[in-house]
Amino acid sequence: MSVCTGAFLLAAAGLLDGHPATTHWRFATRLAEAHPGIDVRPDPIFIRSGRIWTPAGVTAGMDLALALVEADHGAETAQQIARDLVRFVRRAGGQGQFASPVWSPPAPRPSVRAAQDLTHSEPAADLRIPVLAARVGMSTRHFSREFTRLVGTPPGDYVERVRVEAARELLESTAVTVSAAATRSGFGSAETMRRAFLRRLGVAPDHYRRRFAAGS
Repeated sequence: MSVCTGAFLLAAAGLLDGHPATTHWRFATRLAEAHPGIDVRPDPIFIRSGRIWTPAGVTAGMDLALALVEADHGAETAQQIARDLVRFVRRAGGQGQFASPVWSPPAPRPSVRAAQDLTHSEPAADLRIPVLAARVGMSTRHFSREFTRLVGTPPGDYVERVRVEAARELLESTAVTVSAAATRSGFGSAETMRRAFLRRLGVAPDHYRRRFAAGS
C-alpha cells in the first residue's frame, strides 16, 4: 500500500509490475515513463489490484483508508467513520476534475499547429474535422492522420478536451447557466456537455460548479 508518490517506492521494489496503479495526477506520466511494466492510470482516486493498493494524492489516502475499513469490517462501519470525518465514503469522479489542463505541445507542422490555435481561440466555432481541414488547406483524411500523428490524439478528441476546459473556466469563474456555458464553449447543448464532463471528469457540470466555483 502507498499514498501519493509513495507509488514510486512500490514501483522501485518491483511490487507494481504487471498491476494497474495510480499516483498523484501530476506525477502519473513520470511513473509510467520510469516503470513501463506498470499499467499507470492517472484518473482513479485509488486502485486495488489483488493485495496491492495505490491511491492518488495525499487526501486520497483517506479515501483508501475508508475503503480498507469497508473491505475488512463492512460498509456500515466505513459509513459511520465517514460521517464522523464529515466526508463521503466514495468521492464521485476521478482526479481529472482536480487536475489543471495539460495540453500537447504545438505541432511542428504549421497547418496542424494552425488547427490547434483555431480550436483554442474559437472553441464555440464549427470545429468539425472536415471544416478544420478545409480551414488549414488539407484534405480531411490527410488532416486527421497528420493531426493524430503529430499531436498524439485525434482532432475530435482534442476539440472536446479544449471545450471541456473552456466550460470548466466558465463554471468556475462566472455565474452563467450550464446551458449558456455549453453554448459558449461549443457543445451546443447542456446534455452534450454533460456527457463530455462525465466522460472526461467523472462528474456532471452542475456538480463540478458546486465544488469549484469561486466563493463556493
